[in-house]
Amino acid sequence: MKLYNFNKKELIDIYEKMITSRFLDDKMLIMLKQGKSWFHIGASGHEAAQLAASICFNSDLDYAYPYYRDQAFCLGWGSTTQDLLMCFLHKEDDPNSGGRQMPQHYGNKSLNIVSQSSCTGTQYLQAVGTAFGLQRDGNNGVCYVSSGEGTTSEGDFHEALNWASKDKAPVIFHIQDNGYAISVPIKEQTSGESVYNICSGYENLSRFDVDGTNFFESQLAFKKAIERARKGLGPSVIVSKVVRLLPHSSSDDQRKYRTEKDLEKDKKSDPLLIFQKKCIQKSIISEKEFLKIENKVKKAIEDEVDYVEKQANPNPESAMTHLFSESTDLDSSSSFEPTEVLDKTVMVDSINHALSEELDFNDKMLIYGEDVGGDKGGVFTATRGLAAKFGDSRVFNSPLAESSIVGTAIGLSIMGYKPVVEIQFGDYIWPAMMQIRNELATMRYRSNGNWSCPLVIRVPVGGYIHGSIYHSQSIDGYFAHTPGLKVVYPSNASDAKGLLKYACRCDDPVLFFEHKGIYRQGFASSPEPTDEFLLPFGKAKIVQEGTDLTIVTWGAIVQKSVEASRNTKKSVEIIDIRTLNPLDIDTILNSIKKTNRVIVAHEDHLTSGFGAEISAQIADAGFEFLDAPVKRVASKDVHIAYSPNLEDEILVQTDWIEKEIEEILKY
Repeated sequence: MKLYNFNKKELIDIYEKMITSRFLDDKMLIMLKQGKSWFHIGASGHEAAQLAASICFNSDLDYAYPYYRDQAFCLGWGSTTQDLLMCFLHKEDDPNSGGRQMPQHYGNKSLNIVSQSSCTGTQYLQAVGTAFGLQRDGNNGVCYVSSGEGTTSEGDFHEALNWASKDKAPVIFHIQDNGYAISVPIKEQTSGESVYNICSGYENLSRFDVDGTNFFESQLAFKKAIERARKGLGPSVIVSKVVRLLPHSSSDDQRKYRTEKDLEKDKKSDPLLIFQKKCIQKSIISEKEFLKIENKVKKAIEDEVDYVEKQANPNPESAMTHLFSESTDLDSSSSFEPTEVLDKTVMVDSINHALSEELDFNDKMLIYGEDVGGDKGGVFTATRGLAAKFGDSRVFNSPLAESSIVGTAIGLSIMGYKPVVEIQFGDYIWPAMMQIRNELATMRYRSNGNWSCPLVIRVPVGGYIHGSIYHSQSIDGYFAHTPGLKVVYPSNASDAKGLLKYACRCDDPVLFFEHKGIYRQGFASSPEPTDEFLLPFGKAKIVQEGTDLTIVTWGAIVQKSVEASRNTKKSVEIIDIRTLNPLDIDTILNSIKKTNRVIVAHEDHLTSGFGAEISAQIADAGFEFLDAPVKRVASKDVHIAYSPNLEDEILVQTDWIEKEIEEILKY
């Protein structure tokens, strides 16, 4: 006998996983009170919708971006009770993160469950990127991504719907609507109190509104949506109306904002009871059999707890591992200086040539961003001609949405692609800050080295172009102290090419800053290295040697430092650091040992600019070599104005450096 095309064995397996999730919630809350862990988010009330989703996918082919309440989904996808307990009890062998993540932050490389962060909503764009990768691979894979209804208020959700619908991405958006975003009811969150309704209007997007407490109704919706996605017809949104039988998390008390009547109503809609009732009514599984299943699951959980509690906690010495790739293959095959050069070129053209060469080298490399495709080739023409040469499937325009650009790039990199994306101006990178800081930079670390996002973000930055407040920022200080990011900032055409080619082959995420004010300046032009030249990160360049003092600088201020030293006629050693992370502090210290005086000069603001960090490291490791205090020359702590009179007053000028040279030599 069957129930909605499921035989008895299948129904028992489904119930086992649902009740396992429920009993895990119960056991975890007990262990929480025992002080064995410190946080918990339960799936109780969501189990039917989650199992309905998971059994319709193929974990060998498909990818999943679950959210923190998706415990039952993960069990249905292939995670074991032991896996989940290892995470909850923060054990070394936790397949999610090796004890680095909070409980219920799921991830499992072997099951194609991508590491999930706490930043709800960011996963949607990443899932769309992964769906694009599946689409490109042509293997009919589909990507699952989920959240609660509250998360649909995030802009990333709507950005994801837009791009996925536009390109018919094979992605299933699962919204588990329990009526509350922590304590805020849906009527205070969502227009018309309906996520289903607000998703209307997206072409190619299919919508389903289902009773998430009914496993069979939910399963049918997922089956239809996945079949549709595999046929290339586009994404779907499935809104499952579920009940939340536990508080939002272990740190919440829902009795503060929900009535007893409301809570009792939810209990009557318990999806496990509904599942039992349907099976009993059809005489497929008896009450006695259900009781037997429950006793079996309880014992299995207790046995697993006994085992997991005995397992090793993470070694404290591992705290600093998996921040960056441990691969050194590139370093061993790269030279520091070009052995052969071509004609002299300006920096923007050398960047263009580097991108072209790397597209030739790696057929999994993609370039996209605002205006970078077609005949335009970017507002600064850095990608001009690349779409014509490589096709608009590899070089293309994105929506005008910075979070979308970085978020989808993360998802594509998860799939083995190499996205090299452009943020049109550094001043407009901030909508992508969540994706960069909390997702991109943490992926390798939070997954204990299982997942990585080796992509490149190209960012034109800097002033001296009369760009005013919104086209003149130097933003390196915001990112240089972010663990997990490589930060690169060339000052000339040759270095730009070598560093960008290295970035395109690097196994870590790279922020590649390009000073737009020197894109076409003669002083930043240079003979162009050939396509064999790669310039490794963390190797500073001595631009000119000297004995009187050292100037440490980067970007556009390199040339101003050169001019200042010429004007003062002093013997000044100038060091172009080229990369902020990693920083070549050894070259700096060796220079200071010789000159005994140092100026750190940079374009970013004085306060909290990266020059302050360099100065601190010099003071810490090189104090004994100094005959004078470390001096800084930087832009003033104010927004950059439009008028040349004001701009010149704010941004670093050559005579500022000259003055500091004279002053420090008097000390």
